[in-house]
Amino acid sequence: MDTTAFLHWLQDTVAAEEGPSAIRRIIRFQEPSDYSQFLREWSELSTPSQQQAVKQIQIIRAISCRLPAKETLSRFAGRVWIENDFRITVDAAPQKSLSAEKGIPWGIQHVKAPLAWSTTTGHRIKIGVIDTGVDFSHPDLRHSLSRGINLINRSMLPHDDNGHGTHIAGTIAAANQVHGMIGIAPRAQVYPVKAFDHNGSAFVSDIVLGIDWCVRNKVQIINMSFGMKTRSKALLNSITNAYNAGVIVVASSGNDGKRRSVDYPARYPQTVSVGASTRLRRVAPFSNRGAYIDIYAPGDKIVSAWLRGKYHEMSGTSMATSHVSGAIALLLAYKPGLSPADIKSILKRSVQPLRGTKAPKLTGELDIMRMLQAADR
Repeated sequence: MDTTAFLHWLQDTVAAEEGPSAIRRIIRFQEPSDYSQFLREWSELSTPSQQQAVKQIQIIRAISCRLPAKETLSRFAGRVWIENDFRITVDAAPQKSLSAEKGIPWGIQHVKAPLAWSTTTGHRIKIGVIDTGVDFSHPDLRHSLSRGINLINRSMLPHDDNGHGTHIAGTIAAANQVHGMIGIAPRAQVYPVKAFDHNGSAFVSDIVLGIDWCVRNKVQIINMSFGMKTRSKALLNSITNAYNAGVIVVASSGNDGKRRSVDYPARYPQTVSVGASTRLRRVAPFSNRGAYIDIYAPGDKIVSAWLRGKYHEMSGTSMATSHVSGAIALLLAYKPGLSPADIKSILKRSVQPLRGTKAPKLTGELDIMRMLQAADR
C-alpha cells in the first residue's frame, strides 16, 4: 500500500471535513506493516491539530476520524476497511434518588452472594467497568477502586459525571459493611474506564480503546452495561482479542422488551449475554430475551451507589450485568485460571429456573451457590 498517498489524502480530508455532513468513521488496515508504516509517517508529517483529529486504535490496527458519510476509500480497496464509528448508550434509566442505603440490596441477597462470602469475596480480582467513570469519593467504594483511565480526557481521573458507572461499580464491589451497602464481590478491585460522557454516550472507538486498556492492564473481567443495535466489526475484533487473552466480557442484552433479539455486543458469542429478572424470579418486562441470552440476573428496582455519596434506584439490563460480573469475580477468586469458555459453561449449567409460563426453558437466573458447586464438578 502507498501509505504516503493515504497519509496525504487523510491530511486533506481531515482539514476539509468539519462540516455537518461529516461523521466519525473507523478505518482499519488489513496489513500490520501498512499500519506500522502509516503510524511512523503520521507522527513525523502531521500537525498537532491533525493528530488531535485522528484517534489511533492500535489493538485493531485502525484509526477513527470525521469523514464524509459516503466515503468508501475505493482507491485503497483491499488494504483498508471502513465502517461508521457508531454512538453507543448505557442500558438503564434512573428512577428514584435515595439519601441512604444500609446493608445488602435485594438483588445481592437474591443471587445468594452473602452465603458465598465465607468461601470467596472476590479478593484481588480485577474488573474493568467500561462506563461513565466512578465517584471516587463515595464511602462505599473507597476501598474497591483502582485508578483506571479516562478516555475522554486522558489528563484526568475517570470521574463520573453521569452516575451510571458508579451504580454499576457499587453492585459489583461496594464494601461498607457498617454504614453503607455491600456489593457482590466486596474484595474485588474495580478499574473504572471512562468511555461515556455525561449523557451516557460513547463512540465504538472509545469502547475499543477501553477494551485494549483492560487487556494490557491484566484485567480479568470486563463489564459492558451498554449496547447498540448495529453490528461493528471493530468491536467484534477487539472483544475477540480480549476473549483470546483470557478476559471474560459480560454484556447487557438491552431494554427493548424484545423476544428474539439482543443488543451488540451481547449478541456476540464471545460475551456472556445478560437479561434482567425481577424479585419474583420472572423476566423483567423491559428486558430483551430469547436464545441469545446466556443468563438472567436481578435488574428491576436495583439500589446502588450514586454521585456525591448518595444512592439511586435504577432498572435495566445494565444492573443485571453488574450482578453477573460480581459473581464471576467470586468464581475466579475461588477457582483461579478458568477460561472465558469455562466460566460461561459453569454459569449456564448452574442457573435457577425462571418462573412464568413464558419463561425461557434453556436458560435461567444466576445462583452463586449453585455456580460455585458447578465449578467443583
